[in-house]
Amino acid sequence: MAKINEYYQKKQLMDKLADELRKLEEDNALKHELEFEEKIRGLMKEYNKSAKDVLQVLGAIDPAVSGAKVEAGSGSRPKRPLKTYKNPNTGEVVKTRGGNHKTLNEWRDKYGKDAVQGWQQD
Repeated sequence: MAKINEYYQKKQLMDKLADELRKLEEDNALKHELEFEEKIRGLMKEYNKSAKDVLQVLGAIDPAVSGAKVEAGSGSRPKRPLKTYKNPNTGEVVKTRGGNHKTLNEWRDKYGKDAVQGWQQD
């Protein structure tokens, strides 16, 4: 009897999903998006271009397009800004993107965290 219960549960779920799909297909916004996608795919086929090619073109037009970042292979987080510190006592310069730099840590131990932070240059 467990199989028949499972069958009817799955059948109810399918009916519910079919109803939701029917409602989506009636949505004008979805129809418009599907039409747009179809036209883009047609253009890609007509000009023998891939989605990657299209993203390159869009990235050239607007660098904010996320597809332009995919090509660079960067992660989801942008790089930290490069910070430059100059020790006024020795004239030594340290450039780092992170705060856990060996020389910076030595300076912090010797001169104090606040003093070293004041050595940061723009």
